[in-house]
Amino acid sequence: MTQKRLFSRYLKDLPDGRLRWIGLRPGHKQEMLSVESTQAIARLGLEGDHRCLKTPDSGRQVTIISTEFIRTIETYSGLPHIDPSLLRRNLVVSGINLNALRHQQFCIGDALFEATALCHPCVRMDQTLGRGGAAAMLGYGGLCAKVLESGEIRIGDLVRGVVQG
Repeated sequence: MTQKRLFSRYLKDLPDGRLRWIGLRPGHKQEMLSVESTQAIARLGLEGDHRCLKTPDSGRQVTIISTEFIRTIETYSGLPHIDPSLLRRNLVVSGINLNALRHQQFCIGDALFEATALCHPCVRMDQTLGRGGAAAMLGYGGLCAKVLESGEIRIGDLVRGVVQG
């Protein structure tokens, strides 16, 4: 059984989540800009993010993490609060099990996404969060996704899995 089929069996029972934060990087290694809304562009990514100008159809057009994962990273890193921009993920969601969305399609606002892979932490997290920062994120780095259908996304939008077939 493929992972896609394995995870798809959980979608019908998965509660909806909410989009809590949107961050865009205008250029490589530049600081994240927090915005209230943006356009998700099919095959490219998020308008205003430097990845949108890169390879079309990349599996890493958008990165997503949950507030629940951030709280776990705070616990493991010993930090009382981590600003989402420090983790360099584009979207922060809450109330939905991100791991159940692996290899699945999901909607945020008017856009359709597909989760492609786990988003592993890089060694720069040790610089950002302090020694052990990357280790604190292992298993909690979130997901990479691609945009299948364009649409506007806004803070507060529902995040819901799409049951196929």
